[in-house]
Amino acid sequence: MYQYNGFDDAFLAERNRQFRKQVERRVSGALTEDEFKPLRLMNGLYLQLHAYMLRVAIPYGTLSSAQMDRLALLADKWDKGYGHFTTRQNIQYNWPKLSDVPDMLDALAEVNLHAIQTSGNTIRNVTADHFAGAAADELEDPRPVAELIRQWSTDHPEFQFMGRKFKIAVSGAIADRTVLKAHDLAVRIVRSETDEIGYQILIGGGLGRTPMIGKVINEFLPKADLLPYIESIVSVWNQIGRRDNKYKARIKITVHELGIDEIRAQVEKRLVQVRERFSGYDQTVLAEIQEHFASPTFRQDGTSSYDAACAVNPLFRSWADANLSEHRAPGYVIATVSLKKHGDTPGDATSKQMRVLADIARRYSHDELRISHEQNVILPHVHKSDLPAVYDALRNAGLHTANVGMISDIIACPGMDYCALATARSIPVAQQIAQRFDELKLENDIGHLQVKISGCINACGHHHVGHIGILGLDRAGVENYQITLGGDATWDAQIGERAGPGFAYDEIVSAIERLVGGYLSVRLGPEETFLEAYRRLGLAPFKAFLYPEAQANAA
Repeated sequence: MYQYNGFDDAFLAERNRQFRKQVERRVSGALTEDEFKPLRLMNGLYLQLHAYMLRVAIPYGTLSSAQMDRLALLADKWDKGYGHFTTRQNIQYNWPKLSDVPDMLDALAEVNLHAIQTSGNTIRNVTADHFAGAAADELEDPRPVAELIRQWSTDHPEFQFMGRKFKIAVSGAIADRTVLKAHDLAVRIVRSETDEIGYQILIGGGLGRTPMIGKVINEFLPKADLLPYIESIVSVWNQIGRRDNKYKARIKITVHELGIDEIRAQVEKRLVQVRERFSGYDQTVLAEIQEHFASPTFRQDGTSSYDAACAVNPLFRSWADANLSEHRAPGYVIATVSLKKHGDTPGDATSKQMRVLADIARRYSHDELRISHEQNVILPHVHKSDLPAVYDALRNAGLHTANVGMISDIIACPGMDYCALATARSIPVAQQIAQRFDELKLENDIGHLQVKISGCINACGHHHVGHIGILGLDRAGVENYQITLGGDATWDAQIGERAGPGFAYDEIVSAIERLVGGYLSVRLGPEETFLEAYRRLGLAPFKAFLYPEAQANAA
């Protein structure tokens, strides 16, 4: 993991000192809320429905046990004993007092954490594959690149007040676990035909009210050109992007209006100027960063204790089947800890649970954790012989739910329970769907099925790319939930297709039950997933499952 140096420490201390003075001026009344707003947004502080909300960055989703312990401390000391992990690999505290926020930021700085650029029209927290550094299909660990981009973008003078926010993701694996094509800019580590490692660059992806799939602007970028090329892209967009309408100010609109070829030409022209300013210094910094991401020393013990536990404990075996993924080191696995216990709020973790996860990471995962965009926690390096002990510790903390990738492993934004922008509730809908299918005992039979819920058109719940997407809207003061089908968040990304009229709050769970029941009746067999069945059959039969009365009337 990257460890701050003297420059990092001094920069963050000065930044926090400045914000402390700004908070004091707001509390005293010297600053109005309107005057304070741009200052707080630069430091990750929002004003939500009920209170201020502090959004803390977890750069590229990586945490140490000490950092997770510190997040637990913040939850206990300055919030209500929990935190909410988001789809941007951040954690949000929903109830801090304004006067306490400077102390929270100082406490974060002590463990190399901050809240800078988690809001505002700037380059946001850089996200990465949550299996980074561990995945069996990884060409190269993407985190050094993500850290390089984080350092370059932090307080970049040209990019602090752009037309809109700008989101960057990095992946080094064959499979896309990062939703690359839904980002303003994505970096995909690839191998050329001559066996050279470089980068494929995509731009113009995004969800929200105008969902678009990102386009490739450069098929293979040499490593030495990465940072100059990214700066050229952001600089060009910052200059030519729209500012007359905030809904059309994202780079996806610029790409759509001007075309990827025109954008590419302007970027290549800008690159000639930008490359000279870097003069290779970024590669020196990258080499220094890479030293912080050396692989752990992996053990070569036997796995008999894991095999025995699978044989005698069906609950452990069920958890292992659902929540474990292949690791690049023999004898190791990647363990996903579900924060989606049936009936709980997706993405929430109590301070006690955070401390349990920190302790497990210290003892069994080489002191590393990851946060996924799916709002779960990852133990990236667990030896199979340690899994029975890991499972017992998780079970005692209520963190042993065996549902990763299943219908109750729902992505959901905070919705109208917290967010000032939301037009409908998300959390209760997610809770009710999870509980309903737990009661029906159908999850294992259903198999892989991604449900994603957003409480407004901004799509923080990624509903557009859910196999089943649910969008909550306000219809004349009444919550109404639209359903989209066939979305895909992988490298084969697709925007889901709207099924038809929306459903009332008290109808949406029954509608999902009809939909999934219909899928089970038409699939070719247990091996055919919901998404595969949808692609084979198209919208029509699934629409009939959702709207049986309309089907009957048409007949």
